[in-house]
Amino acid sequence: MVPEMNHFDEQGNAVMVDVSGKDSTLRTAWATGTIRVNEAIMDAVVNHTVKKGDVLGVARVAGIMAAKQTWSLIPMCHPLCIRKCTIDFETDPKNLEIRAISCVKVEEKTGVEMEALTAVSTALLTIYDMCKAIDKHMEITKIHLVRKTGGKSGDFSYD
Repeated sequence: MVPEMNHFDEQGNAVMVDVSGKDSTLRTAWATGTIRVNEAIMDAVVNHTVKKGDVLGVARVAGIMAAKQTWSLIPMCHPLCIRKCTIDFETDPKNLEIRAISCVKVEEKTGVEMEALTAVSTALLTIYDMCKAIDKHMEITKIHLVRKTGGKSGDFSYD
């Protein structure tokens, strides 16, 4: 079964979905993504020696700020009153990867998946920006929604 595409009107024009008749419910989304780096970057990030400052601290703030601005970046997203946004990081020196994990929570009429994905993407882009002077051979990969709860479509888990 193909889900109904409700971002278009009868003439095929792109429109923002009308959520005015929906009830506000608690909705939470988790997203993740990875940036592959070299040994010099991993060492500098872990040991806090990047000249631009605390890479993961700045990336955390950037991700939170981005989640709050998702509606201004993604054309059909609604502005949401975010109740909670966290960005956590896992460093894997063996595989030279830094993983970002976001959790975004709202009590709204529409979902929060895009906010979680935008938070992770921006956090990873910030790591790239802060470390590119060391080496530009970084790769951002595996960005995806991990889980979501609440809303009309129900819960989702990436398996």
